[in-house]
Amino acid sequence: MKISIVTLFPEMFDGSFGTSIIGRAVKEGKVEISLVQLRDFAEDKRGTVDEPPFGGGAGMVLKAAPLVDAVDSIATRSTSNSDSKPHVVLMSAQGTPLSHRRAQELSEMDEITLVCGHYEGVDERFIELRVDEEISVGDFVMTGGEIPAMALTDAIVRLLPGVLGNDDSTKQDSFASGAASLLEGPLYTRPASYRGLEVPEVLLSGDHTKIAAWRRRQALLRTERRRPELLSDWPASE
Repeated sequence: MKISIVTLFPEMFDGSFGTSIIGRAVKEGKVEISLVQLRDFAEDKRGTVDEPPFGGGAGMVLKAAPLVDAVDSIATRSTSNSDSKPHVVLMSAQGTPLSHRRAQELSEMDEITLVCGHYEGVDERFIELRVDEEISVGDFVMTGGEIPAMALTDAIVRLLPGVLGNDDSTKQDSFASGAASLLEGPLYTRPASYRGLEVPEVLLSGDHTKIAAWRRRQALLRTERRRPELLSDWPASE
């Protein structure tokens, strides 16, 4: 898989993508991540990529031309099927909330391009011309799309085959239960007793059927307490 990221601040990604699971995935060739400096596509020598909005108002707006040219440059050097261009995602507070299901769907694509918005926003004509979808990481506003792009990349890369040591790990994640998502239940490790708190006996029993049933029940209970709206479509028997 190839992920390209259009950004004004490529240096922000060095630590995030050079270490841990993503760094290993890159080194092992399971994913290719490229950073594209938006200012390289400015129309003047000063590297200007933003302008005040028509009609007035606070803040600056990223211009359409540099964004279009940056995205087109990625499509031009695409190594995948020439009939298919990379899927373009704009990281935006106005976008559709990111979900585990959408991360899974994106992880099955060959190439995606993430565009990091900045300042007050981007020229709407860029969205109309090149953006396939807008994604938000929450109902709040950040200074730019770089951190949301990191979050989306992390969510995607860990789902790629072979990236995690055990591919079954992703099947037990919170929100990975299919159409009706569940939060993951409590987890424990050694020692079995810590400061008066004990690991549930069922987890020490070695009975995998009982353990699976306990984990299922705990996932349902935790979801009911913390995110009851996720259970709105579940039958009462569950």
